[in-house]
Amino acid sequence: MNSKKSWWILFIISLCVIVPFMAPYFLIDPEKSRIQISSTSIQYPALITHIFFAFIALIAGFLQFVKNIRTRYPRIHRMIGTIYYTSVFISGILSLIVIFYIENFSKVMSFLVLAILWIFTTIQGIHSAKKKNYIAHQIWMTRSFGITLVAVSGRVLVPLILLAYFLLNGLHIPGGRERMVEEALNVNIWVGLLINLIIIEWIILKRKVD
Repeated sequence: MNSKKSWWILFIISLCVIVPFMAPYFLIDPEKSRIQISSTSIQYPALITHIFFAFIALIAGFLQFVKNIRTRYPRIHRMIGTIYYTSVFISGILSLIVIFYIENFSKVMSFLVLAILWIFTTIQGIHSAKKKNYIAHQIWMTRSFGITLVAVSGRVLVPLILLAYFLLNGLHIPGGRERMVEEALNVNIWVGLLINLIIIEWIILKRKVD
């Protein structure tokens, strides 16, 4: 399977994962939220806006790596890039507000590290482009988009994390199913981030070798 076809398959999979996750938030009803809402005046608006701009960043991220757009229409590529990094900054900053309402320390740290890395890699990508170092620009934006995709991988990996939990506990479920799901959701962002970074660095290294 060629890389172009694989890219669009990944795009479709990402939409199939993210759109159902976003669906409850289309209703603008705090009671439909997938996470517990303790503040409808700050937390919920910040959460919805964070999710919306993260979705925009996801779509723009896929488009900015389309070779035909990048090589034949550089102005459009720059415009998509502007949409991407603006969405990352807005979504990333808002996530720092949202995490103050999360009680689980592991989740707080995972989202904090994710947001910092997301913003940092994107800033590095912009800085490289301004210096006209386009190789470094592509590398940093690849890293940035890899972190954007944690929104997808973190959810795709949940069934595998649940399976690992079951196997590592000797084919038992201590604490019941609710505890197992809770434990999986406490680490899925960490696992998704780690796997995505490994894959991204492997892709970057492979390009350098080639």
